[in-house]
Amino acid sequence: MDFDEKLQKAIQRGHRRGDARAEALRHAAMTEEEFKRLHSQFRLRLSERIEECIKRLPNHFPGFRYETMLGERGWGAACFRDDLRLERGARASDFSRLEMTVRPYSSLHVLELSAKGTVRNKEVFTRTLFEPLDEADVDKFLALIDTWVLEYAELYAAQA
Repeated sequence: MDFDEKLQKAIQRGHRRGDARAEALRHAAMTEEEFKRLHSQFRLRLSERIEECIKRLPNHFPGFRYETMLGERGWGAACFRDDLRLERGARASDFSRLEMTVRPYSSLHVLELSAKGTVRNKEVFTRTLFEPLDEADVDKFLALIDTWVLEYAELYAAQA
């Protein structure tokens, strides 16, 4: 066997190896249905935690009203209040709100959590975290839900 024949055989072995690796990756890759199922699983767990945390705020800050959020913007919860104040005989309104949602499934295959906090008509924070679904660390998301609600409570208490 001369060098050219050996070279051809080496190239053919390389192609077979590459094809086998590509086939293994295709089998290992998640299907669209698996991504949807995984997102749904994560969404349920996170939205329950969001509801648990945000429902507690009205117990500590009277006047806040709780609402469940579901729809195009995602699943989650919010609490809000409107305060009326009088300044120099004129009426003014102060609006405060904390909203947190898990965004709906998209073809980008990411798990996305977003939060927005407003205290007395001033936006005090906007937060977003997203990770690829197949790499998402749910415990990290759960910890952030707690952190963001606590951060809002502190900011609201400081300005109340």
